[in-house]
Amino acid sequence: MKNNKIILRDIGKSSFSDAWQYQEEIFKQTIDQKIKNRSSENKIDTNNFLIITEHNPVYTIGKSGNITNLLLNEVELKTQGIEFYKINRGGDITYHGPGQIMGYPIIDLDNFFTDINLYLRKLEEVIINTLQSYDLNGFTIKGETGVWVKDNNGLSKKVCAFGIRASRWVTMHGFSFNVKPELNYFKNIIPCGIKDKGVTSVSELKKSDIEMNEIKQVLYENFAKSFSAELVYEN
Repeated sequence: MKNNKIILRDIGKSSFSDAWQYQEEIFKQTIDQKIKNRSSENKIDTNNFLIITEHNPVYTIGKSGNITNLLLNEVELKTQGIEFYKINRGGDITYHGPGQIMGYPIIDLDNFFTDINLYLRKLEEVIINTLQSYDLNGFTIKGETGVWVKDNNGLSKKVCAFGIRASRWVTMHGFSFNVKPELNYFKNIIPCGIKDKGVTSVSELKKSDIEMNEIKQVLYENFAKSFSAELVYEN
């Protein structure tokens, strides 16, 4: 039997390092269980998780990222109180901070479908459908991971960034969805290494203060729908 339940945990505000360690622990437990199941007659279903959080200001860069896309030096980072981490996901540099929904799905894709490309498309679909509930048209751009929108001047701007890691069909890391972050932080980097397109947020596009808990509920419904999953709320 495949386990289509996804345990949803909103851990509130967190430092990036704490959330990363938390992910790594769950990720390792899931992979360890899969390895045990191979040699055991009493197989135990692997669990799936969606960890939701908001981070303190931090820049992160993926394995293939270019450090020159960070426009601050070490002293400037410290002065502005911004952390910086090189991490084990795909993708280049991005910013995380208050007003962003950080979504970390730690999912055993053997419970759903074993296709990383389809997994990324499903994550994009979740965000696009969530934006539709706010009368915003999200879209993807061929060759560039993420969800984009047109701003009021018709320019393409990124509203959600993605960066994942997967091993033995278990995923970690995930997406950062700009609901109402302080966008000036993005001026200190070349987001995702893309020079000719900017970054925006739901709040900026709607010219109103978006309620975080409300948009989270919309996102959860769309996540369950896109993955044909049952979300189980857990503290």
